[in-house]
Amino acid sequence: MSDDPSQNVAQTLLKENLAARLKEAIMDGRLEPGQRVVEGFWAREFGAAQASVREAINLLISDGFLVKDSGRSARVVDYSEAAVAQVYEVRGALEALAAQRAAASGADLSATAQALNAMEQAAECGDMRALIENDFRFHTALAEASGNPVLVEMTTRLLAPLFAFTLLRVIKSGQGPGPWAKDLGKHHRILELIREGNPPLAAKYVEHAVNRFAAAAYRVWSNEPTVPGREEGGD
Repeated sequence: MSDDPSQNVAQTLLKENLAARLKEAIMDGRLEPGQRVVEGFWAREFGAAQASVREAINLLISDGFLVKDSGRSARVVDYSEAAVAQVYEVRGALEALAAQRAAASGADLSATAQALNAMEQAAECGDMRALIENDFRFHTALAEASGNPVLVEMTTRLLAPLFAFTLLRVIKSGQGPGPWAKDLGKHHRILELIREGNPPLAAKYVEHAVNRFAAAAYRVWSNEPTVPGREEGGD
């Protein structure tokens, strides 16, 4: 990178702009889940240097929209039903630990509460992007409330691609906020139990809630019919 501050700013703005354009290509379906992102093609498409596109791809990897194995091209995030189940299994354990530690320490939950408030506002106006983005914020803020940086890193690394994939599926299916709004009460209960300062109960409830999210998640994201009598959620 150049030592010229103005040039560094310009380079940063360029890669952020390219990342935004590439993200839109994902969101509008020009790049499908699991599809390889060819740097040369998108460099020509955007009229940009391939190195700049590579930097934009790295930003989207950090945001969870793209994944990359060692020695391979980046691909749009994708999950099988089995992979979703495995992620939720680990997620339940991580978030339960976060809730336990937050309850034990009397952690500041203002960031988590703000995210939940934004979720409710997004649900009311049917803004699915904002709803899912703030749902992600809620759960990462819960991890941050644990005060354990390793737990924060692991949770963020696990949830970023999961929520990116969720957003792609929801946008593609045209799903509304209904299934997600049903889970807002669970989010409120999580905060209540942490504030009550009962670490075992908070941990047990969070793990239970995440398991309920998992039971319905893949079917809801796939926009399959609801089974009568079965509670649905999208988290």
